[in-house]
Amino acid sequence: MTDPVPSALPDSGASVHCTDELLTGESALPTSAKVRKQSAGPAATVRHGSASVPIYRIISGTRTRFAISWYRDGKRMRQVFRTIEAAKKEALIVARQIQAGMQYLTDLKPHERDAFVAARDLADKAGLPLVPAMEDYLRARELAGTESLAAMATQYAKHFGSVVRRATVPEVVKQLVASREQDGSGRRHLVQLGSVLRRFAAACPGPILDVTSAEIDAWLRSLKVSPMSRNSMLVTVNILFSFALEQNYLPAGQPTAASQLRKVKVPDSDIGIFTPDEFSQIIHAAPEHLIPLLAISAFAGIRSAEIARLDWSAVDLDRRIIEVRAGQAKTASRRVIPISDNLASWLAPLRRRGRVIPSCRQHREITALAKSLGIPWPRNVLRHSFISYRIAIVKSADQVALEAGNSPAIIFRHYRELTTEETAREWFGIGAQDGRIMIINGT
Repeated sequence: MTDPVPSALPDSGASVHCTDELLTGESALPTSAKVRKQSAGPAATVRHGSASVPIYRIISGTRTRFAISWYRDGKRMRQVFRTIEAAKKEALIVARQIQAGMQYLTDLKPHERDAFVAARDLADKAGLPLVPAMEDYLRARELAGTESLAAMATQYAKHFGSVVRRATVPEVVKQLVASREQDGSGRRHLVQLGSVLRRFAAACPGPILDVTSAEIDAWLRSLKVSPMSRNSMLVTVNILFSFALEQNYLPAGQPTAASQLRKVKVPDSDIGIFTPDEFSQIIHAAPEHLIPLLAISAFAGIRSAEIARLDWSAVDLDRRIIEVRAGQAKTASRRVIPISDNLASWLAPLRRRGRVIPSCRQHREITALAKSLGIPWPRNVLRHSFISYRIAIVKSADQVALEAGNSPAIIFRHYRELTTEETAREWFGIGAQDGRIMIINGT
């Protein structure tokens, strides 16, 4: 006997039509005769919309069972229940699924379907599709290992609850550069900041919250630069992460990924300085627009980046001081540098208005000038020369540290006893008259 295909009925609601006739004589059949017999017609038919599912009574010996039958993709499906109530309940579910085009769900057993419906309801409550929600859970379960996901989520909320905004590394870099530009940072600083951080953003383009110390370290090592340059770039990346912390892109009260990295130990190297004769050749051969950069660097020891931010209003020839304000200094602290007699002789004839160094191209011009004279130009040679000659005269690492904006320990370790007092007086005797080295008192 073949079960009928569920027929399409006109009503749209769910209903049950029963024909629970009293069966007689079936239970009296001997076991050697027909053991299992199905009623000729449905004992009940459950309908939902145009879908209907018949229920058949099956008698086996003294037992009565109830079966539902339906079709999926041309294949007959069948389930058997002990009571007609259970069969009707399942038939109604099947009819609804057939009506909704969800016949594939009827392959599930009742307890499996209940679990599916419960999981779907939970996902709907969370506003998540069921499959992505399960994928996310399984990924979290894999990462957590044997740890409790609830405990880990609690710790995450504790540490990252202050993060109220999300941003990628390129977005934070753009915001930082714009902020520094708005705050009036010098062009040299902005160029260096943007150059380093754009390279970092290209290597780590994802959310800044996800960047790890290991990723920053791997990027720095991949650059294959000197230890000093690597440390300088790490400082720049630290600026980025400190800014991100201020903007609530990173959790408050926690060390940033950049701050957890230590600087590379830089081996001691010989400090390159000019002799008085070498620098006298350079400064006396220089055009007038290069004199401020050369003279202030050599006789006041101000860093190149600080000079680039310096205005002539900070140079007081009457009081014989140069004031480097906190916003101009590398160390963000104000300092005052005395103007020596020979430095005053170079600055006095100049037209002192606006920026001391109007163009960053002047740094390339002075190195080209030295090269044309056959004089090598070591790194930071003018600042190194000033510190070396100054300590030879004043004999105080503390005083030179205050003037140079450095630590006494660095001054003492790197610059002490590099030259003699006699040679130092020659250095501070390089005046602007006649192109000769003159011994000028009052240094």
